[in-house]
Amino acid sequence: MEERLQKYLANNGIAARRKCEEYILEGRVKVNGKVVKELGTKVNPEKDIIEFDGNIVEKVEKKVYILLNKPIGYVTTAKDQFNRPTVLDLINVKEKILPVGRLDMYTSGALLLSNDGEFINKITHPKNEIEKTYTVTVKGIVNDEDIKKLENGVEIDDYISGKAKAKILKIDELKQISRVAITIHEGKNREVRKMCEAIGKKVLALHRRSIGNLNVKNMQIGTWRYLNSKEIENFESIDK
Repeated sequence: MEERLQKYLANNGIAARRKCEEYILEGRVKVNGKVVKELGTKVNPEKDIIEFDGNIVEKVEKKVYILLNKPIGYVTTAKDQFNRPTVLDLINVKEKILPVGRLDMYTSGALLLSNDGEFINKITHPKNEIEKTYTVTVKGIVNDEDIKKLENGVEIDDYISGKAKAKILKIDELKQISRVAITIHEGKNREVRKMCEAIGKKVLALHRRSIGNLNVKNMQIGTWRYLNSKEIENFESIDK
């Protein structure tokens, strides 16, 4: 049965579908020994030999879905050019898995990993607006005006952040520290940190406590678990 080349790559652990499209355009994919750069190309996995960076892409037989409570100090890549520890060092499974989206090195908390490219694409695609909630500790006292700014959007680099939910969790007048919950659905690079900087507050600690309905409240930092069938179905049913 034929399927689009980028879909085959995504469904067999190479990367999210959009990233696989980039790889095809870059000439890193071969079908039956020939470089293919056309995104509409269809392949028959039963007959065709598909390669990525010179390695044959085998059909994944078992799909896995993992939730990790990421510690600080780990990068969310499969391999790191600076040999820093990666989130894959924390998870001992035989399947080749990929991080679903990113958390920067100095942010802890909820991170999904999978070898299901369609699942990865669904979670990361902006149109699906999956909410992610962060607990942020900042230097300084956050007031109601700051909260309104965060909720309505603040200027970051060359764009305005999308509408968010924000709530003050704790104020420490003595230490001049505030703890805030911020929920976003965009998740651009270092967005929450930049949002806080835009209201004049330096981030001291950042933890992503939930992705959609999944949270890491009862998981120790550095531990992971498989998603159950209901949790997987909840994400698979998202289709806006």
